[in-house]
Amino acid sequence: MTVLSLSGKSIFFPAVFFSVILFSSNSESSDVIVFGDKRLKPVVEIISGINESLPFPAKVYSPSSAKGRMKEIASQEKARVVIVLGRNALDETLQLPASIPVIYDLVVTPPIIKRANTTGCYMGTPLKEYIELIRRYLRPIRRIAVVGSQELMNALDVAAYPQVASYNVKTPYEFVTTLEQLDSIDAVVLLPDVSLLTATALEEAYLISFKKGIPLIGLSEKHVRQGALLALVFDPVSVGRYIGEMAAIAVTSSDVRQYPPAPPRKFDLFINMDTAGKMGISIPAELVQRAKRIYP
Repeated sequence: MTVLSLSGKSIFFPAVFFSVILFSSNSESSDVIVFGDKRLKPVVEIISGINESLPFPAKVYSPSSAKGRMKEIASQEKARVVIVLGRNALDETLQLPASIPVIYDLVVTPPIIKRANTTGCYMGTPLKEYIELIRRYLRPIRRIAVVGSQELMNALDVAAYPQVASYNVKTPYEFVTTLEQLDSIDAVVLLPDVSLLTATALEEAYLISFKKGIPLIGLSEKHVRQGALLALVFDPVSVGRYIGEMAAIAVTSSDVRQYPPAPPRKFDLFINMDTAGKMGISIPAELVQRAKRIYP
């Protein structure tokens, strides 16, 4: 039994009354639904950004609970926009009617999607972001190598920079042996290829990097903590805001073709000052001030 006081009068309601209200509220339809695993920090931060830029809250479903039911859930919710966070959830959007705009994120590079009315953001940092940062703050680094798969080099527009030497490798072994053979290079930019950057391959890469005095430009805060010179990492909240902006427009236009797949618009900088010192690289104070975190 629950008691409410209204104008000095007590009103008694059975507990089931509030259960019905709660159920009714949670079962209301939602214009925008999100499929994402809230156990993952990037997902939580992206959803936070989405809700900042949407004029109404999005309803969130975990991919595991919604597996095989995305079309059913979208229909029940009368969803006008679907946001999917992760590659597996994106695969299931093929079941949805083409009239429902789909916006994706938490994929490394833009996937090949034949479904119409689909766009999104990807996590891979475009090479131009590193090129611009190095040109402005780290001028002694002039000769840059990129080592990774041809697919990723194409996706991240590596060929647009003729001054960058690119090395196409297909296995962790090729990745390590290529690093060993590099000469006349001032830095190596890693590409986001989990099939190449195994724990063993990265351990070897750090050893080669310090032995040859060639800094690695990493992909994550973890890489910087382990010995990479620096990394530019996408800001999940900023990405979420952009997705929310797209979704808010798509609710009324029912079309996202005006938005091509895009990289992040904001990055967090991480720097390893110990690596810089051991390699004789001077990090300007302005760049240090920009960093979200400095190691060690």
